[in-house]
This record gives sequence, structure tokens and C-alpha cells, in this order.
Amino acid sequence: MVNDSIIKALKTKSKSLNLSCRKITHLPEVFARLTWIVVLKLNNNYLSSLPAELMCLQKLTELNLGNNVLEEIPPVLKHFSCLNKLYLYGNRIRLLSPEVLEGLPNLQLLNLNHNKIKVIPAEIQRLCSLKSISVTDNLLQQIPAELGLMKCLTEINFTNNELTQIPQQLYNLPQLRKLDLARNNLTELPEGALGWKNLKILDVAGNRLSVFPVGFQFLTLEELFFEGNSIDPFTLMESVQEKEVLTLKELSARLILQQSTNKLSVVSRALPAYPELQDMLSHWGQCALCSQPFLTTWLECVQFINTRKMGMKSSQSVPVRVLLCSYDCFNRDEHQCYGLVRL
Repeated sequence: MVNDSIIKALKTKSKSLNLSCRKITHLPEVFARLTWIVVLKLNNNYLSSLPAELMCLQKLTELNLGNNVLEEIPPVLKHFSCLNKLYLYGNRIRLLSPEVLEGLPNLQLLNLNHNKIKVIPAEIQRLCSLKSISVTDNLLQQIPAELGLMKCLTEINFTNNELTQIPQQLYNLPQLRKLDLARNNLTELPEGALGWKNLKILDVAGNRLSVFPVGFQFLTLEELFFEGNSIDPFTLMESVQEKEVLTLKELSARLILQQSTNKLSVVSRALPAYPELQDMLSHWGQCALCSQPFLTTWLECVQFINTRKMGMKSSQSVPVRVLLCSYDCFNRDEHQCYGLVRL
């Protein structure tokens, strides 16, 4: 039956060949003659490797090797420079070969679901055209920071792994629209959430999160899933200290930060002459309530934001970390700030 399909492809020069569910254990050498094939489906078979002769399939743009018995990404794939879509779900893959990854510059979709992968190598960044990566139901323990260099990424799915944290560099993905991190062991999301300017769907359900990072309420999400986390009720508090005692350094920094917004001010014009001061002031923050700038966070607390205010159709209360500049701001009851922490 397999040979019949191959013979037919040789006669008709069909650009697509579907050999899924044929109980294939190895590919015949005649495959090397199918040099015009663009789409090849070999899923749901018993393949444990691919022959080197397949390197002749230079026009291949889509390859499905899902549900086989591969223990590694076949080395021959490094020759498929035109490949756009690669499906390797449902195998026994433990390691991703950096050498193979470097040979797939035009890959846009990579599906590695249901394998045994623990680590994604830093060489993943070589997939410079990648738009979608899915590594669900594996054994992932960490995500490489280099993933943040892949500017074409629009979808990431790491559902059901063993992740305890994600790198802050993921905020450097301007095109990211969908991020699935459900059913991991995440205890927090790193600061810098405003980097997700185009993120529309975020799934962090089934983790151990207790609060979302500063600025999270300003994301333009359409869907947010966070059920099954460790979000405990916070107690509304009022500070016992009504006035803070700021250091001279903090007072000076706040004054300079306020003046530096006016490009015509003496301070704004003088700053370029003091690069060390500029560097120190570059780490400034902004009070979540009064919008005044500060250098050192004075108070950290939690504010519950309704998802409708974030533009979503559903109505849920999301606990978000907010940074305040003074006790006076904290004691504004109408803002309902919870869980005071002095830094």
C-alpha cells in the first residue's frame, strides 16, 4: 500500500504525499526521487529515524512526524532549509539538537507536544522566522532567555510542564499575541509586563501565582485565565505612619525627575553632562495613584483590578502589585490598597 502511494506520486509528481497511519517502520530509498514534494505527512506510524537520503527533498515546506517513536529530531532535518512547518508531537524526544535547529532558518511553526523534553537549548534563537512554538505536556524546567530574541513569535504554548519561573526577556517579544503557561509551578511573573504590548490571550491557570506584576492592568488583553492559583484574600490596611521620612538622596532624585520632564528647564539641559546620574535616574518609578516619579519604591501593595476595566468582556478581580510614593497615597481609602509592604 505504501509502495503504491509512492509509485503514484512518482507518476503524477504530486506535491503532497500523505502516508499517515500506514504502520511504516522505515522509509524506502525511492523516497530520494521525490524531489518535488512540498508537503509530507508521516504521522501515526512507527518511525524511529529518517534516512539521510531524504536530504534530497529540498522543496519540502511542511513535514508531519507526529505520533511516531523518534527519540531525537532526525539529523537529516538540518538540510531542510525551506521547511515552514514541523510537527513532532507524540514522540519520545528528550533533547533538541542545536545543529538541527541551526539548519531551519525559515521554520515558522514548531510543535513538540507530548514528548520528554526537559531543556530548550539557547540555539532555539537560530529559528529566526519562528512564529509559533508549542511544547505542551513535556518535562520543561526552564525557558531560555534567548527566546526573547525571537521577534517574530506570536504564539507560545508551554502548558503542563514543570516551570517555576519565566525569563524577563519574554517581555521583549513585540508581536506576541498568545501565551499559554497553564499547569506549571509558577509562583510569580517577572516585572516588565508592559512589554507585552500586543498580547491578547494569557493563560496562567493552575499555577501558584498570588499577584500579578506592576503595570499588568494596562495590558490590552482580551482573555485572561488564572483560576486554580494561590490567590488568597488580602486584608484592607491603613498605615500606622502617616508621614514618611525621605532621605536627602530620594528628595533630590524626585525633584530632578520632576524637573527633567521639562526640556527647557536647567536640570533637563544639565543632565547629559552627568552620565552616572542619568544612569541612576533611569531606574525611576511612578506612583500608581498620584503618578509622581520616585527613585526608590517607598511602598508596595496590592490593588484588585476588575478585568472589565482592562477591556475584557468577563468580569473578574485581578490582584496587581502597585508601587506608591508615600503613606498619604496608601491611605486613600477609595483606591483600596491591600497588604502593605515597606521596602
